[in-house]
Amino acid sequence: MHDEDATTPASAGVDFGSLGLNPVLQETIAQLGYVTPTPIQAAAIPALLRGQDVLGLAATGTGKTAAYSLPLLHQLAACEPAETPRALILVPTRELARQVGQSLSAYSASLSVSALEVYGGTPMRAQLRALQRGVDVVVGTPGRTLDHLLRGTLVLDALSVLVLDEADAMLDMGFQDELEAILEKAPETRQTALFSATFPNRLRDIAARTLTAPETIRVRGGETTRPQITQRAYLVHHTDKPAVLARLLAVEAPEAALVFCQTRDDVDALTRILGEDGHRVEPFHGGLSQMERDRVMHRLHTGAINLVIATDVAARGLDVDRLTHVINVDLPARPESYVHRIGRTGRAGREGVALTLVTPRQRRALQAIERHTKQPITRAKVPTRAQLDAVRMAALAERIRGVTVEDVEPYHALIGAMAGEMTPLEIATAALQLLSAATRSAAAEADITEALPPKRRERRSDGHREDRRRGGNGPMTSIFVGSGRDDRVRPSDLVGAICGETGLSGRAIGAIKIFPRFSLIDVPADAADHVIEVLRGGALRGRRLTVRRDRGPKRHR
Repeated sequence: MHDEDATTPASAGVDFGSLGLNPVLQETIAQLGYVTPTPIQAAAIPALLRGQDVLGLAATGTGKTAAYSLPLLHQLAACEPAETPRALILVPTRELARQVGQSLSAYSASLSVSALEVYGGTPMRAQLRALQRGVDVVVGTPGRTLDHLLRGTLVLDALSVLVLDEADAMLDMGFQDELEAILEKAPETRQTALFSATFPNRLRDIAARTLTAPETIRVRGGETTRPQITQRAYLVHHTDKPAVLARLLAVEAPEAALVFCQTRDDVDALTRILGEDGHRVEPFHGGLSQMERDRVMHRLHTGAINLVIATDVAARGLDVDRLTHVINVDLPARPESYVHRIGRTGRAGREGVALTLVTPRQRRALQAIERHTKQPITRAKVPTRAQLDAVRMAALAERIRGVTVEDVEPYHALIGAMAGEMTPLEIATAALQLLSAATRSAAAEADITEALPPKRRERRSDGHREDRRRGGNGPMTSIFVGSGRDDRVRPSDLVGAICGETGLSGRAIGAIKIFPRFSLIDVPADAADHVIEVLRGGALRGRRLTVRRDRGPKRHR
């Protein structure tokens, strides 16, 4: 089984009526709005209807669920009922199992076909009762499916169709042993379809042992990234990512966004930062219980939150209609994963936006993604404070226009009482400043260092490091503060402590970098000693502060 054997499908001039599906199915999907099959559907459906095995290589959002569900339902509708399941669909996550189950329910609305979702994190009792009554299709995660097989509550004797969906993700999540055990228990006479976004060597081995003379279908990179997704990349320093993300969120104002990080710890840290900054945000990773994951998805679907910070593995199978943005805070390890991530927006003809934060060392990885997708990714500049202010003022104007003025007497009385001290224009300006300050994002307000590769610092004769960049009044010096993210310190806390005690303005303060156990703050060099003297021995969020000039990375231990 080699890549050169793969066929790249085309769906031009093809409609669902020409694929040979059951007329009842055709009518149902037409009512659901399906008109033209996607490339993977146009190639996979006829092959599966012919009884062939299929290897489909395509990313999320290309229509794989319908590509195997519709021919599966076509076959089951023509069969006599069986006491045990006739089809098994294996998926990596609970979310994808539920999504596939919902799709099967929608497609089979006019057919006498029953389906059951089985996955961990939920009580076995309801699943056991359903299996005892009898179901036609089981959609399950490998762990819970094998559990039922070993208990004898799931029997595969009548199985005619086996589907492995997101097979690469199942391997990534450590389900290879479970997959092998399930495959051993499935009848050799079955028809098998394997769908995957990537095709690593260990999956090739499984495909070679599992599939018989398969029709191999590859939807290549240029076809997997839909043109209605606007893609932009921002070159940033790693430590500036939270501030850059906060600024992009303020300017973009997504209806709903899925934000990707590399690890659970990164997800939790970023969720905390954005939550403290006033965003409606929840984490989503494998460390959450099923009840917690369901609660997050319900809140996202209903609009109670508009941001979900997630890891790749946990987000497999997430499908949110109102998702307008996908943001890669961390670049994925493989180009295929990038396509997989951004495919969650821009669906069903809607426009979507994919934003990616890239460090200077990752520029080649970004170019590899462009080569894979055969599409350029626009390099964009991080919004400036001036742009941020302009967006904020426009939003403030909209809020003011939408206010219905009622019970004006108290306000008129207050303005009259203050008339001797301030003009009406000054009173209105002060009130708007207060209103604007209440919605300002501390992270977005932080200074962001331009991500350029040349050296930025030079060693001073006294052994300290001084920044070559200049602020509005001259050179800047980096100050070390012995308190960081672990102490729930925010940029606004540091700015407030410095400005409140030293008299410096917020704009005089340069870049702020907050690490788990300490923070670095750029201040005007001529004010550094005064800042250190004032802050030293003080407290921030209940913790006594250690403050000194920055001595460099090796001294931060």
